[in-house]
Amino acid sequence: MLDITLLRKNLDEVVAALATRGVVFDTERFNRLESRRKAVQVETENLQARRNTVSKLIGQLKAKGEDASKEMAESKAIPQQLHELEKELTAIQSELHEWLSGIPNLPHASVPVGESEEQNVEVRRWVPGNAAADALPTPFDFETQDHVAVGEKLGLDFEAARKLSGARFMVLRGQIAKLHRALAQFMLDVQTEEHGYTECYTPYIVNSSTLYGTGQLPKFKEDMFWVTKGG
Repeated sequence: MLDITLLRKNLDEVVAALATRGVVFDTERFNRLESRRKAVQVETENLQARRNTVSKLIGQLKAKGEDASKEMAESKAIPQQLHELEKELTAIQSELHEWLSGIPNLPHASVPVGESEEQNVEVRRWVPGNAAADALPTPFDFETQDHVAVGEKLGLDFEAARKLSGARFMVLRGQIAKLHRALAQFMLDVQTEEHGYTECYTPYIVNSSTLYGTGQLPKFKEDMFWVTKGG
């Protein structure tokens, strides 16, 4: 998610950078929410200060033996007023968070700007056995197939997975199952033994804040499987 401080300090620059990605940032909405957030915070601070003032005044009046009923009534009403302001501030912050979570990151300054695929810039090309900059992909003398068709012949069982768990899962059998396990072990060995990473075994289920923190939410919300309490 974009840093809210960056938006507050450099809104025009952020809007311009997002425009290069074809994203129109709603500045009116942002300014409206920010304006109300500031107003609520000021109201809260003023009310907290007033609470302290009234509390002292009540003490002074009682010390003099004077009537403090008006001040006591005001003091009694302040907590509810603060509670309402807190609720409003929470709602504003939640709306900002939910909205800004869907705004993409800013492109790096080195990324060329274009309006269509025709304006894409090819940075480099790699073709096995051919290091030339203008090398073309190796032609095949047979009809190519996608990973599903190839995988089914090698041991991917989508039908069994569908019966076990539903769509978007797969069962691996035989050599391809062994390859899957070997690749995972190879990756762990290389990263922990050669690149200084620490191996961890983590839970399979994570909470929403973790998914926001890793960039999975809100973008992939509709593609995820959710666990509901009691469900």
